[in-house]
Amino acid sequence: MYLLLSKHQGSIHTIGIALLALCIGLFAGLGNLIFLAVPFGVLFAALLFFNWKTAFWILLFFIPCSIQVWFLNDTLSTSLPDEPMMWLFLLVTFALIARKPNILPQWFWRSPLTLIVVAQYIWLIVSVIYSHEPFLSVKFLAAKTWFLASFFLIPIFIFREKKDWKTAFLLLIIPTTVLTIVIFYKHWNLGFSFEKIQVAIRYLFYNHVDYSTFLSMTLPMLLVAFHISKGKGLFLRIFLGFLILFYLLAINLSYARAAVLAVVFSLTIMAAIKWKLVNFIMPVFYACILFVVAYAADNNTFINYRPDFNRTFMHKDFKEHIIATFKGTDMSSMERIYRWIAAIRMSADEPLKGYGPNSFYYYYKPYTVSSFVTYVSRNPEHSTTHNYFLLMLVEQGIPAMILYATLVFVFFAKAQQVYHRQTDGYYKSCTMALAMIFAACFVNNFFSELIETHKIGAVFYLCISLLIILDEKQKKASKKETLTQIS
Repeated sequence: MYLLLSKHQGSIHTIGIALLALCIGLFAGLGNLIFLAVPFGVLFAALLFFNWKTAFWILLFFIPCSIQVWFLNDTLSTSLPDEPMMWLFLLVTFALIARKPNILPQWFWRSPLTLIVVAQYIWLIVSVIYSHEPFLSVKFLAAKTWFLASFFLIPIFIFREKKDWKTAFLLLIIPTTVLTIVIFYKHWNLGFSFEKIQVAIRYLFYNHVDYSTFLSMTLPMLLVAFHISKGKGLFLRIFLGFLILFYLLAINLSYARAAVLAVVFSLTIMAAIKWKLVNFIMPVFYACILFVVAYAADNNTFINYRPDFNRTFMHKDFKEHIIATFKGTDMSSMERIYRWIAAIRMSADEPLKGYGPNSFYYYYKPYTVSSFVTYVSRNPEHSTTHNYFLLMLVEQGIPAMILYATLVFVFFAKAQQVYHRQTDGYYKSCTMALAMIFAACFVNNFFSELIETHKIGAVFYLCISLLIILDEKQKKASKKETLTQIS
């Protein structure tokens, strides 16, 4: 292959220069930035062909700093440059499996986490087949497919040694920190205004919820890195400690209540795993949710909590926003309840298969309760349920919701098991980091639906894949230790 490339080196250079000139000309004539991205896309594709492990690291680096781009008169969108990279990694996955059908190891298929993710994917296909909005659902299925290929399957071949984990940490933390500094500076110039946070993050994240969620999911990496850095130099620990404080401040100034709860919950999960109590958390959580739903549904009790339009409004101050949340006079909280009620009522008509992915917006209005309508209920942004459990229930049916609930429970249970059986201190800390990241993601997704967004979804599936890898590493280490003792 290298001889072939050397033989045609001159032709390759000529084609490359011609492509670059063509793309610059198209950009100059049409003003579309996508044309400038084409040469870099070709280079990435070439790198993928020769060294796809390095290409994966590049993809991981661009996850935090990719941006949403709209085209065709804002009718279609993609995130650049990470989503086209995922498309290419989907092709790599197909090529690897076609070349060697059993390339994925048996231990990967035996993991309960793999079985649940596969079951979710199969049921997703079923819900797409019976979707009320086939085109939108097929788009959802396609996106889910390249997410799983890039961040659930490919990492199995990437994360072999401890240096790979360090590389992944740096490639996520460095761009995230740079972006956070930029946003922090822009927000500072705006007086750290509660109303102006959306202006500060413009183009870099979807909204302040997406931004705060990603920060709350990367914070555990810094906490664990601080723990691991003990004895490796005072400067490093001071630097990591400063970063942790900076991230906490940035999360607070993102003015997202769920992100603050996510940080608290991730620390709770850390303590629960250490004390071997994590298996009780999710069952208790689910029981509480079922109790609240049953209470609200009994004799339509939820009607008593309808908003009072004389007292329910949007707030310009975060302190008032928090106080209003507890008083039940916050507009966004009331709008969530409005959507949740609609989702539960809507699911009664399609309890098994759901309406299909990406279908909620087009069918929920007739199921709403008018007494919960607020002036933000027009929903011009086409947002959905603001709860991932209910999104699964409405769009993919009861089986999808149960599978997601099971995935969360099994993930934490497996993390606790691996953590206490792991004898390598480094991998032990990595296990805890994954559990805390997943915990932060869970809380944020209880109040939103962010797993399908490119930044949150990438880290979500990466966590699951990496825990499966750590589980296998622990089993191999234990088996090796047993054989050593026998001999």
